[in-house]
Amino acid sequence: MSAPKRHVGYVYTLLALAALGVLALVGWTQRAFWGTWLFNLTGEEAPGAQVKALTDLAADQLRPRLNLAEDRFIPYADVNPFGVNVFLEQEVEPAKRERVVRMAAEAGFRWLRQEFPWEDIEIHGKGDFVDRRNDPPRSAWEKYDHIVDLAEKYGMELIVRLSNPPAWSRARGDAMGPYAPPDNFQDFADFVYTVVSRYKGRVRYYQIWNEPNIYPEWGEQPVNPEAYTELLKAAATAARQADPNVVIIAGALAANIEYGPRDMSDVLFLQRMYRAGAAPYFDIMSVQGYGLWSGPTDRRLTPRVVNFSRAMLIRDVMVRNGDANKPIWISEMNWNAAPPSVEPRYGRVDLATQARYLVLAYERILQEWPWVGVANVWYLKRPDDRWEREGKPEAYFQLLTPDFRPLPAYEAIRRYTARARYMGWGYHDQSYWAVEYIGPWTTVEDPQAILGSYARADTPGATVRLQFMGTGLDVYLVTGPDTGRLSLRVDGQQRRAIDLSTPVQTYRRVVTVVDRAPYGLHTVELTLVAGPQGQSIGIDGFVVRGPRPWPRYLTWDDLLFWTGVVLLFTVGRRAREQREAEKVRVDVSPTSSLPFSGESG
Repeated sequence: MSAPKRHVGYVYTLLALAALGVLALVGWTQRAFWGTWLFNLTGEEAPGAQVKALTDLAADQLRPRLNLAEDRFIPYADVNPFGVNVFLEQEVEPAKRERVVRMAAEAGFRWLRQEFPWEDIEIHGKGDFVDRRNDPPRSAWEKYDHIVDLAEKYGMELIVRLSNPPAWSRARGDAMGPYAPPDNFQDFADFVYTVVSRYKGRVRYYQIWNEPNIYPEWGEQPVNPEAYTELLKAAATAARQADPNVVIIAGALAANIEYGPRDMSDVLFLQRMYRAGAAPYFDIMSVQGYGLWSGPTDRRLTPRVVNFSRAMLIRDVMVRNGDANKPIWISEMNWNAAPPSVEPRYGRVDLATQARYLVLAYERILQEWPWVGVANVWYLKRPDDRWEREGKPEAYFQLLTPDFRPLPAYEAIRRYTARARYMGWGYHDQSYWAVEYIGPWTTVEDPQAILGSYARADTPGATVRLQFMGTGLDVYLVTGPDTGRLSLRVDGQQRRAIDLSTPVQTYRRVVTVVDRAPYGLHTVELTLVAGPQGQSIGIDGFVVRGPRPWPRYLTWDDLLFWTGVVLLFTVGRRAREQREAEKVRVDVSPTSSLPFSGESG
C-alpha cells in the first residue's frame, strides 16, 4: 500500500477518534442531563440498568404496536385522579377514623378506596347483620354508616370494594382459604344488593373483588377467569337492580406474568374474561399500578416485564375487544420504601425516592394517559404497627405512620395536589375535574351531546377557565341561532372574540382557541359575550393537542449529542470501508501469498 493511501486511512482513524473524544466530552459535561433523559425513558436510575432497559425498548419496536384508541371521549376518565386506600374499618376509635379521613382530605385526595368486607357485615349467617363477636351485640352496619358519613363530611367520594366472604358461605368454611369465593354466587349477589340499597344516593362506585387473577385472592384453588366473570355478572346485575345509577368497577388485576394455575397473567386473564362475556357487567376496568424495581417513567412494554407501563397492555386488550369507551382506574399504586433489614419483595426505594416517584406517576397519568381516571395510592396508614413488628415489606407503602406522623410521600402529594390542576394531552369531557366554570352555568342532559350532556350558559360574562399542557387547544361546542360570541384570553393576552352563531342547532362544532403555542403549560379563559343573534353557548368537550410528552422536542444538547453520534458513525464506517478496500487490494495483488476467496476482511 502506498504512503498516500496509508495517510488517508490514518486521517479517517484520527477523525473517528476525535469524534469519539468530542462525544465523550459532551457526554461527560452533560452527564446529569443524560442521566435524567435516560431515566425519563427507562425508569432506571443506575447506568447499567439504563443500558439493559434500552435493549428491552429496542426489542419492543419489533412487536406489534399497541392500540390505545386515544382519539375519543371516555366516561369516568376526567374525574379528579387523586385517590388513596384506607383501612377505616380497622380503626376502633371513631375519632381516629375521622382523623384519617381529615388528613386524606388535607393531602388533596378526593377518593377513598375502602373495603366493606362481607365477612364483617353479614357475619354469622345469611341475612344476619348483627355483630355478636363481642358483648354487647351491635349492628354490623354501625361502623360502615360512620365511614359513609365521614366521606360526605369531608367532601370525599368512596370507592367501596366488596369482597372477603364469610366462612358460612362455603361448605368447607375457610379450608379453601379466607378469600375463596362463596359456593353459591347468588349469596354474594344478595349481599351486594343489600349494601347498594342501603347506601343508594350516597355511594355510587363499587368494586367487585380484588386481584382475582392471583393467589390467594381466589382461595386454595386455581384462579378462574370464567368463574370470576360469573361472579361479576351476578354482583353487577344485583347492584344495578338496587341502584340504576351505580358504577361497577371490575376487580383490580394484579400485574403478573404466569400462566397458572395459582397465578395468571393479567393480560391473559382479562382476555379470557372478555371471551366469557364480561364486557356488559363492568363500567370501569381496574389494575394495580406498582412500579416495583423501576420508576414511573419506565416505558418498556415487554409482556414479561412488570412495571408501571403495564396498564397500557391492559388498555390494548380492552380496545381489541371493543371496550375502548371504558376507562382504567388504578386501584393501588406506590413504590416500597422497605429498610435494608426487610426483604425487598416489592422492590426497594428510599423515602425521598418514593415521594418523587408518586408525583411523577401522577404527572405521567395526567399528561399521557387520557384513558385513566382515578389512581389510588396504596396506602394512607395502618391502625397499628403489627406489619412492621412482623417484618412485612407491606408496611412500607404507608404515607402516614400508625401514630399519624406524615412521611415524605404524604408531604409531596399534599404539595403536588395543590398545584396540579391542568388538562393533559388528549380528549376530555367538559366536566373535566380541573375546569373552572364561573357564573351561571348549567348541565344539559342531551343524548346528542358527546357523552350525553354539555355545559350551557345564557348570561354574558359566564367564563370557563382552565390550564392545559400542550401546544394547542380545541373546544367542542353546541351552537345555534341564539349563540353569542366567545371572548378569548390566552396566557393573560386578550384575543379577538369569535362569533359562533349557526342557523340551526349544531353539535360537535370544533373551534381552535390555541394553536402552535410552545409546548408547556398554558392558561385559557373563554367568556360569553352577547352577539348580534343571541347570548348563549354550550361547551361539550376539549382536545389538548401537541406532541406526545414522549418523545419531546429536541434541545440544543440533544442536537449536539446526536450530531456527534452521526459523525462518529459516518467517519467510523468510512474508515472501515477504506481499510477493507486496502485489504482486498492486498489479497488480489500478484505478490500476495494468500489465495483470493471472495471474502474481504
